[in-house]
Amino acid sequence: MKKEKKLRIKKADFVKSAVKEADYPEFNGIEFSFIGRSNVGKSSLINSLTGRRSLARTSKTPGRTQLINYFLIDNEIYFIDLPGYGFAKVPDSVKKDWGKTIETYLTSKRKKIVFLLLDLRRIPSGEDMEMLKWLEHYEVEYYIIFTKSDKLSNNEKFRQLKEIKKKLQFDNEDVFFYSSLKNIGREELTDFIYKRKEEYDKTGE
Repeated sequence: MKKEKKLRIKKADFVKSAVKEADYPEFNGIEFSFIGRSNVGKSSLINSLTGRRSLARTSKTPGRTQLINYFLIDNEIYFIDLPGYGFAKVPDSVKKDWGKTIETYLTSKRKKIVFLLLDLRRIPSGEDMEMLKWLEHYEVEYYIIFTKSDKLSNNEKFRQLKEIKKKLQFDNEDVFFYSSLKNIGREELTDFIYKRKEEYDKTGE
């Protein structure tokens, strides 16, 4: 049996929840944000990356994360759990407020890298495509993470990626595949995050 490698992240703490930009914690470094449809697995992924089962609260009820939640990692990086969009059973007025909350964050001057989470078992929705357009429109550096990758066999994954590529253009080497349940992809994603942090510390970009 393959031995799981030690976690690179040693410390992770919930700092605060925010809605308005004035509520964001003061920070001069780079932060890594996670966004996607309700129940795509943002909170579970943050828990997997940090090795903390209940750091970010998970729920079987779509749309539970309605705030921007800040987590301080090793006292030097922020992870941000952004509100989920999509099929949450909430009034349209609330959805509109969530949209404003996300847009305010994306347009803020904070240095950020956004990870867009997509369920590998699903074809990207209209809302997923809209979020991609938002990220490109606001010139936000972003990367795609396909979640729940353990749910498909290699053959199923190959077929599914072929279908997804009818809507999205990407090379497999440029995206991440992740399973929070089995921690598949954790090492690659953590290494990438720390590498980008080191680059930012050296160059400011």
